[in-house]
Amino acid sequence: MRLVLGTALIVRASSVVWSDPPITTTVMAAFLSGLGLLLIPGLWTPIVGGLIALLEAWEMITIPGDKWVALLLVTIGCALAMLGPGLWSIDARLFGWKRVEPSPRKISSNS
Repeated sequence: MRLVLGTALIVRASSVVWSDPPITTTVMAAFLSGLGLLLIPGLWTPIVGGLIALLEAWEMITIPGDKWVALLLVTIGCALAMLGPGLWSIDARLFGWKRVEPSPRKISSNS
């Protein structure tokens, strides 16, 4: 998911920058491209995923055009923010990969 979202952001931002848009759109595209570059190797994944979700939601509301691509990127950004970096990421190497195990259920004998 990180690779797909990061690549989609970089490709989308490069097409926006090459079309000579206004400066605000160029800055937003460059920022999203930078977030995509952080996301691909898995650096600060929950923070970057949340920022991507917020910025793409803002873009979906304010900028006219294709809303479906922005909605897809918002959804994947939210999922990555909630799931975290994953096993093969820089975050896992820096901070350790944590796995949450459910506690065993106790069955009460109160009948």
